[in-house]
Amino acid sequence: MCKYGLSTCKKMDELEAKGPWAECVISTALYHCVFLTQILDLPAYIQTTRALMITGSILGLPAVGMLLMSMPCISLGNEPQSSKNKRTILGGVLILIVAMCGMVSTVWFPIGAHQEQGLMSFGFSLYTGWVGTIFSLLGGCFLTCCSSESSSRAYQDNNRFYYSKQGGGNAPAAPSTNHAKSAHV
Repeated sequence: MCKYGLSTCKKMDELEAKGPWAECVISTALYHCVFLTQILDLPAYIQTTRALMITGSILGLPAVGMLLMSMPCISLGNEPQSSKNKRTILGGVLILIVAMCGMVSTVWFPIGAHQEQGLMSFGFSLYTGWVGTIFSLLGGCFLTCCSSESSSRAYQDNNRFYYSKQGGGNAPAAPSTNHAKSAHV
């Protein structure tokens, strides 16, 4: 038995779930979804949420590509470290733009839907969007702030170390005389 008002009990029995792409009614025996296909008839917050999500998805791919090409293990010819740092900063800024798109869409959509229809369920995708936004903000900040020209001085092309059998260090130890086989393998 429900101890709240009739309208609240009805809403608790039949919960509506809404997303930017579909609107669903969930009850104990029914799960029915209607896809939101009429783009121009939708409210502004749904259209904006869709546009921001698509923009974030489109900008995310070049950002990841730039960041992969700026890794220390990938060399594009004889490029200096400063160009890799610039590429890392640009990739970090793109990741920050993706995070801002995600943050605005995952905060603005539930506010608009709640104002329009009241008590609703948004599902785990909303919480996943919040977590993804936080990680994108942190990653973009780290990439942008920690890749500067001053850090490239430690990794200049002239400071490479090559290890070989010849060269400094300790002299090799004399072979053991009581060993049956040769010490040189």
